[in-house]
Amino acid sequence: MLLAVGIGVGLLLSGAAGLVWEPLMLQAHAQQKMAPKPSAAVAAQLDLQTLSERSPDQSHAMADAGYHFANLWFAADKQNWSLADYYLSETRSHLRWAVRIHPVRQTKAGEVDLKDILDAVDNSFLTEIATAITNKDSAKFNIAYRQTIEGCYACHKACEKPFFRPQVPNAASVSILNFDPNATWPE
Repeated sequence: MLLAVGIGVGLLLSGAAGLVWEPLMLQAHAQQKMAPKPSAAVAAQLDLQTLSERSPDQSHAMADAGYHFANLWFAADKQNWSLADYYLSETRSHLRWAVRIHPVRQTKAGEVDLKDILDAVDNSFLTEIATAITNKDSAKFNIAYRQTIEGCYACHKACEKPFFRPQVPNAASVSILNFDPNATWPE
């Protein structure tokens, strides 16, 4: 027995133990390398799922659109036409974003193509707002703004969401901005 222990220690010190363990390690390593990788299609699907889980939903984009559209009202009310133009641009941008997030809504009546609705609202009501801003025409702005709200509500109803009933805002969404175009502070 003592001889066997001595031979074992001798082999261990001489590196011969590697001859016993090395084949076992190579086999384990080969099994690791042979683990199947997901196919490109599966990997792409996982990437899309991850992106979808991390991306904001349509309600986020619509809340942003509402924020900009409400501030548009107050900018025009103060005849701050540059600020009104900015908020109109942001409203349009966020509405397009909302449609990219969720371009088609499923309803009991079938599919609702939000891009077609947005195109109609943008090419009519929002364009009328843009014209009123360019012409610095408060009366036409007020009419176009209210018509846009009606167009928005028609979309909400078409999507079976009549509980989202927009209105002319009674308070600005932001209190840190001064809507007065003649403000003198800060300089």
